Amino acid sequence: MSGIGCACYLRRLMPHKRFAILEARGDLGGTWDLFRYPGIRSDSDLFTFGYEFRPWTSDQAIADGPAIQSYLRDTAAEYGVDRAIRYHHRLLRADWDSGKALWRVEVRRTDRDETITLLCRWLFGATGYYDYAQGYAPDFAGQRDFTGPIVHPQHWPADLDVTGKRVAVVGSGATAVTLVPALARTAAHVVQVQRTPTYILPVPSRDRIHAVLRCLLPAATAYAVTRRLNIARQRWVYTLFQRHPRAARRFIRWANRRSLPAGFPLDPHFTPPYAPWDQRLCAVPDGDYFAALRGGRASIVTGAVARFDETGLVMASGERIAADIVVTATGLKLQLFGGATLAIDGRTIDPAQHLVYKGMMLDGVPNFSFTVGYTNASWTLKVGLICRHFCRLLEMMDARDARIVVAERPKGPIETRPLLDFAAGYVTRSLDTLPRQGDAAPWQMTVDYSRDTRHLTRDPITDPALHFLAGPQEAR
Repeated sequence: MSGIGCACYLRRLMPHKRFAILEARGDLGGTWDLFRYPGIRSDSDLFTFGYEFRPWTSDQAIADGPAIQSYLRDTAAEYGVDRAIRYHHRLLRADWDSGKALWRVEVRRTDRDETITLLCRWLFGATGYYDYAQGYAPDFAGQRDFTGPIVHPQHWPADLDVTGKRVAVVGSGATAVTLVPALARTAAHVVQVQRTPTYILPVPSRDRIHAVLRCLLPAATAYAVTRRLNIARQRWVYTLFQRHPRAARRFIRWANRRSLPAGFPLDPHFTPPYAPWDQRLCAVPDGDYFAALRGGRASIVTGAVARFDETGLVMASGERIAADIVVTATGLKLQLFGGATLAIDGRTIDPAQHLVYKGMMLDGVPNFSFTVGYTNASWTLKVGLICRHFCRLLEMMDARDARIVVAERPKGPIETRPLLDFAAGYVTRSLDTLPRQGDAAPWQMTVDYSRDTRHLTRDPITDPALHFLAGPQEAR
């Protein structure tokens, strides 16, 4: 998603620049090609998750994986960036050569089983932050005793048939609440086993405002207006919930009570121990998750899993859960830059020892940028702003006839904190491998779209921390 977006911005704003997209997989789409589990869908609306420059024309605000994949494929083709994608190219190592002001990029061609070297002036890490090789799966006691399949959603078997089977879904995040209603359509029964509950809100799958606007306005205008309205709504909800967590908790409980069967206990199944938006809220389109509970096709057990046995799970409380199939929707692993190693003149870089500059560069690392989207709104909102700023930065380099741009941290001590102020387990498990952020601009990883829009698209590119260098004579 980020790589196609960046390439399209380059095509639109910097058409004279040459670039290549290295894709480790055999098809485009990233997450939307990797994840194939039943019901896979976006957890934010496509009017903000879609690209600013290419309208999402369907009224379906929450879209499934195949629809998003199709949108990405059509976008890449429309802007001609599909011809720039080099599939089966896995980045292994990138070493900055100061003498030539170039990145020397070592790439594994998995389709030919060979390693090649490419040279580039700028390296842009549009890899997201998931480890595509494996998700997070705790090693439960007794797993080998279970006689049925144990499946992680990240590697869903194409031939897995849950029809008439008893399925236990271990987990409480967005993947779990997506899987439960999808599997319940054909399974004999689905039980969600969660150690800690999460906040879940029903949302309309169809954007009625966009449906009206599309009848009155050109498609691009209807999309732009809907996008702005939804961005404002996202920000308003997030701010309100952060400032008034008690009221937010009461509202969510009210919405849950309305959606659940009469007499269904909210405690402990829908009472997280943290405040709303300390972790990401789970949105369920048209309340399909709650519908599965109301229809008796699904149920919930809250507590710790003690162990597996031959026929299911045993909880720490002693309760047994019979299952033919267990799905471990237990989370993801974070991995920056697709797992590639960065180096400067042969010296390996540890990203955790660097500060992030404007949420897109690492201090002391020349001609390198990357993207990490929002955790409190649609991922691509931040990606779009970074890509626009990146194009402005390239334009400034051309105007100054500079070959090198590097951000240098302030002299002396600087107070730092984790890159992501987010309490989700998949984030907290990996914070020690991520860059740090500082306590003031431009060294902060901000999560405010309005503020970022001003800083990244309107404020001057120049900054005391940013140095434009002519580079060695050989590079010119």
